[in-house]
Amino acid sequence: MSAILAGDIGGTKTLLALYRLGPAGELELQRSERYISADWSGLEPMVRTFLGGEAAPPAAACLAVAGPVAGGRAQLTNLSWQLDEVRLQIETAIPRVELVNDFAVLIHGLAHLAPHQQAPIRAGTAQDQAPLLVLGAGTGLGVAYGVPSPAGLVAMASEAAHGEFAPRSQAEWELKQWLGRELGLERVSIERVVSGTGLGIWLAGCCTAAIPAGITPSATCPSPATCPRRSPQPQAGATTWRLRPLGSGSAATAASAAIWPWLASATVASGWRAERPPNCSISSALRAF
Repeated sequence: MSAILAGDIGGTKTLLALYRLGPAGELELQRSERYISADWSGLEPMVRTFLGGEAAPPAAACLAVAGPVAGGRAQLTNLSWQLDEVRLQIETAIPRVELVNDFAVLIHGLAHLAPHQQAPIRAGTAQDQAPLLVLGAGTGLGVAYGVPSPAGLVAMASEAAHGEFAPRSQAEWELKQWLGRELGLERVSIERVVSGTGLGIWLAGCCTAAIPAGITPSATCPSPATCPRRSPQPQAGATTWRLRPLGSGSAATAASAAIWPWLASATVASGWRAERPPNCSISSALRAF
């Protein structure tokens, strides 16, 4: 069975995994390792270390890069590595190496999802030849498309996350205006709302509690120590934080239920306490997920 090296190359961490093709063409994981990217001078020595115990190099390698890929070369956004397919082939002895955008390559993985790894998001009948879409909200928002063609599925990287955020309700309109003011932006992109970074920014701005007399409410809560919205009377050594309701409905309520355990644990760890008012829900902007 042929061995294949797969890699997820990022500015913070790199994941390498070795697979073999089963008799029916299915992928069988052999082993995997996680590396801190900054600990290595480049990808080539990392790959050689990972493959050091193998009797022979894999037949091919597909390496997903957090950044644009052109002409077989890639430059990571948050790391000084400059990757080149030809150099990787020579220095790792892998006959075939392909660098791909980390989200575009996910399109090709959709066909390998088992039934228990899938869930419907809207009732209806799927169309076999319809375009495919991959979305991923992490530090930013990743977007890629898969377009069927006579030669097979064509994966297309996208910068759709940088399109302008289009509010669908008064609450989302207020959120957009607030984000623009807070960040000093003339336009607010989708990524500013639907991403881990965006969520952290506007979630901090939603914290409200009793505001001491004489203090003008600020839209920003940069830290518990300086936020003018913190409670003036800590209870049992902890300060109470609350979220101002910005939306309602089942989607917002579900999102609120999912986020509050995380928020509570994070505040407890830092000596603060989060309390959820009975009618509190996360902004309907989360429906964009």
